[in-house]
Amino acid sequence: MKIKKDLSLDGYERPKLEVPNKESKLLLHSCCAPCAGEIMEAIASSEIKTTVFFYNPNIHPKEEYEIRKDENKRFCDQLGFEFIDADYDKENWFERIKGLENEPERGARCTKCFDMRFERSALFAHEHDFPTFATTLGISRWKDMKQINDSGHRAASRYQKVNYWDFNWRKQGGSSRMIEISKRENFYQQEYCGCVYSLRDTNKWRMSQNKPRIIRGIKFYN
Repeated sequence: MKIKKDLSLDGYERPKLEVPNKESKLLLHSCCAPCAGEIMEAIASSEIKTTVFFYNPNIHPKEEYEIRKDENKRFCDQLGFEFIDADYDKENWFERIKGLENEPERGARCTKCFDMRFERSALFAHEHDFPTFATTLGISRWKDMKQINDSGHRAASRYQKVNYWDFNWRKQGGSSRMIEISKRENFYQQEYCGCVYSLRDTNKWRMSQNKPRIIRGIKFYN
């Protein structure tokens, strides 16, 4: 894979990154284009051979899933990253989080969700000779980084030759840069985390604040 560095950057200088143990390639689990944008550009500028793995069966409904997936693939194509479209096995996801439907954000339901997505990512890494995988989820300040990293390390521990890279993508302005890139690329701006329960709870909060319910598929960064 030849990364198109000239398309990945807009003059923003970043320190060169190295995958742990100086490994030569990386599997990057991605949740969406806005979270992935800064991370993908940082990796591209460091010339790390990267494959993006889109496995997010939590996203509801399927139409929302397709929008988020297509936005992520669009940016992968722009940077020259390989993009893996994994299964949308939502029935397995609902079975996995059964009984946790009323858990709050960052609660036990989210842990189960991260576990499921990272276990599949680690399995893909194992089966396709990726020594390291990482995720874009931790760059969002709405997420609990320790919760995410604990799930990542648990998933990697299933395989002797797979490691999880728990790099703090928020540091050195990463979270702010994420928004800048989203605006520059006019990414789709999702207004809830992804699952049907986060959509439900976000709409409940919006109504309590006399705000309209979410209308999916119409809001973009600008």
